Amino acid sequence: MKEEKMFNSENLLSSYRKLSIGLQAEKLIFTGVEGYDVYNISAPFQLNKHLVLAGRIEKRDSENSHIGLFKYNSEKKIWEFIKDSIALELQDPFVTIIDNQIIIGGVEVRFEGEHVAKWRTVFYQLNDTNKVVLIFEGPWGMKDLRIKQLNDGKILILTRPQGDKGGLGKIGCTVINSMSDLTISAIESAHLLKNQFIDEEWGGANEIHIMNGKIHVLGHIGSKDKSKKLHYRAFVFEINEKYTHICKPRIIAERSDFLDGPMKRPDLNDVVFSGGLVIDGEQAILYAGTSDAEAQKLIIPNPFTD
Repeated sequence: MKEEKMFNSENLLSSYRKLSIGLQAEKLIFTGVEGYDVYNISAPFQLNKHLVLAGRIEKRDSENSHIGLFKYNSEKKIWEFIKDSIALELQDPFVTIIDNQIIIGGVEVRFEGEHVAKWRTVFYQLNDTNKVVLIFEGPWGMKDLRIKQLNDGKILILTRPQGDKGGLGKIGCTVINSMSDLTISAIESAHLLKNQFIDEEWGGANEIHIMNGKIHVLGHIGSKDKSKKLHYRAFVFEINEKYTHICKPRIIAERSDFLDGPMKRPDLNDVVFSGGLVIDGEQAILYAGTSDAEAQKLIIPNPFTD
């Protein structure tokens, strides 16, 4: 029997820092939402012949947020809030395409007073800048639920259970035939991928890519030091053909690769939350949230090349 291997952020970070790659970072400028932070963004995508992205819109001293859409102004190089666009009461948006339809999702959070009580991942079909249709509500207690249509039309599901099954948060996997098979039962029965986070750390998938017949995943890996400061890095990995193992995990960016900026709280200073990747030949652009306060992009080598 093949021995299962675990990885941790310390080893991955050591390997990453040995590469000494020169990276180019740039802050994204948002207008139309003055007084609010925009962070933990999606990758840009095409909607109604415009380049748009979804962002988490939130006041600095609050966790109450919503997802809004921004359109890129190429002349001013800014992202303009689309007035009267969707205002989904969710956090950490992401986008995928299923059956030629744009699916937008995020995390619904329920509060008890000022404290987070529970959360789940919710999916909508995005028909227009101001029109969505609810598709699916994931199980309570699960963030980072992601779906991707495979080349044969089936749907890959990556889950992130916690507690008895997933500890602080591990990545599960299953494949269904169609969106009609997307159920709570299918998600909760997904098997955990082998070769992943040590029990003291956690992580999740942010975006799934299919390239050259391989399944590549952009995700994040998190840890907490003795002073309870959080550390989040952007990382990628492959999933083997049998959907059983994580392969080739590696960090592709850490907070110091981005420009300095504000933070929501001191313990969030070293946080990069992966949003999405735009692949362009030998290069890629990583879109991410930094320190739970800003959104930036980072030009990096294409992480999906062998």
